[in-house]
Amino acid sequence: MKIVLAPDKYKGSITGIEFCNIVEPIITSETNAEVIRLPLADGGDGTIEVVDFYLSGEMVRVKVNDPLFRIIEASYLFSEASKVAFIEMAEASGMKLLKEEERNCMHTSTYGTGELINDAIKRGAEHIILGIGGSATNDCGIGMASALGYKLLDDNNNEIKPVGRNLIEVKTIDATKVNSKIKTTKIEIACDVKNPLYGPQGAAYIYGKQKGASPVEIELLDQGLQNISKVIDQHFNLDTQNIVGAGAAGGMGAGTVAFLNGILNSGIDLIMQIADFENKIKDASWIVTGEGRLDDQTLSGKALSGIINLAKQNKIKVAALCGGTDLLPNEIARMGIAYCKTIMDKANSFEDALENTPQYLEGLAREFISSF
Repeated sequence: MKIVLAPDKYKGSITGIEFCNIVEPIITSETNAEVIRLPLADGGDGTIEVVDFYLSGEMVRVKVNDPLFRIIEASYLFSEASKVAFIEMAEASGMKLLKEEERNCMHTSTYGTGELINDAIKRGAEHIILGIGGSATNDCGIGMASALGYKLLDDNNNEIKPVGRNLIEVKTIDATKVNSKIKTTKIEIACDVKNPLYGPQGAAYIYGKQKGASPVEIELLDQGLQNISKVIDQHFNLDTQNIVGAGAAGGMGAGTVAFLNGILNSGIDLIMQIADFENKIKDASWIVTGEGRLDDQTLSGKALSGIINLAKQNKIKVAALCGGTDLLPNEIARMGIAYCKTIMDKANSFEDALENTPQYLEGLAREFISSF
């Protein structure tokens, strides 16, 4: 019998790799099953640890500009063997880098993310995976573009400072000094957001408030996104407003497609590609997965959704050992999950569940093994 362990993290508790460390010894000690570890992530927090599990790369540290153009040290993962780099935008351009009173996406830039991309290309990366969660920006990627050699020019052919408030000023793009290796580097973007670039469901109106913009500033940012969309479309022969996910990370969805010739993909799909997931689950009897909470959003781009889809195609049963759920047994079964137990069924309280996740997870794993 072959059992695949393919968990996501329990947010605020254990990582997918820690899940494997807890569950694998129990299965191997109580069965003769072959156990395959395939921890997963959806492109958000904790993804870099999972990517490193497969790539065995090194963390590269680089001095870059933060969202307010202050020099900081940021890191990304690079595998010399595979020439793959994994970059988290939040490392250089994230909300986590700013104090609460500093947060205003009128004034922030993705310039530092462009510097990380530039460094990875110079280091020899042939394939870059860019996670764009947690951004502090709404500049449609013009900061990133500037760091890579693009010039964003106003009516007087003066180069503008690449921040959100100046999107409205951009009239032309000069690409004569762009790093030529961008054209030959495969760049994929982990993007699970579907928002258009501008409008009521666009980057500014949906995410601008949480990034510190006032209602008046949100309207100005939206006008700026409309303007840069026209400029980008004319320069690159694109239709940015109709790119699914164009509004992700303050317009980085559109910016990465335009300036990097990037491919937007779901985070879980990208991690599964790196893991060679589909090939490695062949002939498995069970896929044992887990995440912090199983709910009606689980099938909307989370790791478990990708697992269930592939399990159905390969006729593999799925067991979910989760933190908690508010779904009924018949709803869980309809998802395609054959076995489900949660820590909250055992714990005395949520705090107890968080503090003692490893012990409770051990118990769930033993129950699972005894069920067949």
